[in-house]
Amino acid sequence: MIKIRVVLIEDHDLTRVGIRTALQQRSEIEFVGEAATGTEGLKLIETAKPDVAIVDIGLPDMDGIELTRTFKNAHITETGETATKILMLTLQDREDLVLAAFAAGADSYCMKNISFDHLLEALKVTNQGNAWIDPAIARIVLKRNQATAPVAAAVLSKTVAISASEPEYSQLIEAYPLTERELEVLQLIVDGCSNAAIAEKLYITVGTVKTHVRNILNKLCADDRTQAAVRALRSGLVG
Repeated sequence: MIKIRVVLIEDHDLTRVGIRTALQQRSEIEFVGEAATGTEGLKLIETAKPDVAIVDIGLPDMDGIELTRTFKNAHITETGETATKILMLTLQDREDLVLAAFAAGADSYCMKNISFDHLLEALKVTNQGNAWIDPAIARIVLKRNQATAPVAAAVLSKTVAISASEPEYSQLIEAYPLTERELEVLQLIVDGCSNAAIAEKLYITVGTVKTHVRNILNKLCADDRTQAAVRALRSGLVG
């Protein structure tokens, strides 16, 4: 098995220890180092040369956006890529921060409340050279893409989750229309809600939410919630 070599750059001690411990327990991950500041993190990436660097956006002395921009500018290849991919981690989904991160060269963007299973998925997708975008972030990127922003367009062009054209989405929706309840659940997925949060908002059980999510994924031919959210926004199913 070829392992994904990962470094973690995070200034919050408990968060860093938690993520590091979880990563070290996975056989497909080789954890090769950690840092608590942007300056230390940049040196770590340059010396360890990991496949993926998980970078907190709010680092002291050099934030994650500046770290990413500095590293990408110094190590970009003729193909326009770098050997190390950057997975940005943040508590905020502000549009200016999201677009600034991608403009700096971030390959993927995750919220810090992401589950570890989804973080692991994001690492795998990012390592394969594709962008993993948190559903809460996808809404921002897609809306900006519709306004013909080059940054968002560049992100979407390399994202596996977006692989069908608008006519194909329309055909999917016509063939497998979503129920009113499924549309409500889909909107909350796009808003970044967990199954538990959806259940609370709609006054239904988590088990029922899971059933709706499964039906939505099947109808949209989506592999996961992120892909479903992206397709829903591209097709106009939700706003």
